[in-house]
Amino acid sequence: MSLVRLEREKGGLAVATFDSPPLNLFNRRLFEDLQAVVAAVEADPPRALLFRAEGRAVSAGVDVHEFEGLTPEQGSRLWDELIGTVERVEALPLPVVFAAHALTLTAAFELALGCDLILAARSAQFGLVEKVVGLTPSMGGTQRLAERAGSGRARHFVISGELFGAEEMEHWGVVNLLFDDQHFDRRARAYAAELAAGPTKAHAMTKHILRRFREGGIPAADQAVRDDAADLFASEDLQRAVETFLEKGPGQAEFQGR
Repeated sequence: MSLVRLEREKGGLAVATFDSPPLNLFNRRLFEDLQAVVAAVEADPPRALLFRAEGRAVSAGVDVHEFEGLTPEQGSRLWDELIGTVERVEALPLPVVFAAHALTLTAAFELALGCDLILAARSAQFGLVEKVVGLTPSMGGTQRLAERAGSGRARHFVISGELFGAEEMEHWGVVNLLFDDQHFDRRARAYAAELAAGPTKAHAMTKHILRRFREGGIPAADQAVRDDAADLFASEDLQRAVETFLEKGPGQAEFQGR
């Protein structure tokens, strides 16, 4: 039984669910199941991907047994593998959404920070608490939190090791959308399904342009537009959307294909 199961729904939405009760702790088996899900999405991309979790916590963190007895060399290989998985999620050519319905710690939050959008229930809490075992976040969370909220807030977040509520994280610009706890899962799924019904290719190009901006600022992003954005005119999404827009009017465009 996979600890991270992948389900493909009608309309092109794929849903990856963490289901390792009671606390969805990240261990070697769960991480390997996550890698398998990422590989399946890379091999057969859906129109959008939603990460969610079952249980009373999205994740209470990493099983500390994973760190026991590691040498610096082994730790370096582990960090390379962990960050590499987040980078693969970031590179997916489709909208990737993370739904946090409850406590979201360490590796799960670092994965969320590698997604395009973070949705949170109002009661959800977030933390990078690696200091309790003498570590700093090593799955890319510190720098990705700094990208969203600024280095000062990232520094305070990590060094304090405190838990921060969803409303504060939304104020910081880390959480994109808040939903009430009641019906949170339904609303998160509906939001992700709405993205799946939209222009996947255009969203992938937006991600590409922003990646160039992160690497080289506005000049690099402008060059990406010049070099790559015109490829959208060859996409089925754009061609069908233009056709149905002209036929039915604004707000009625249909998207299909890749």
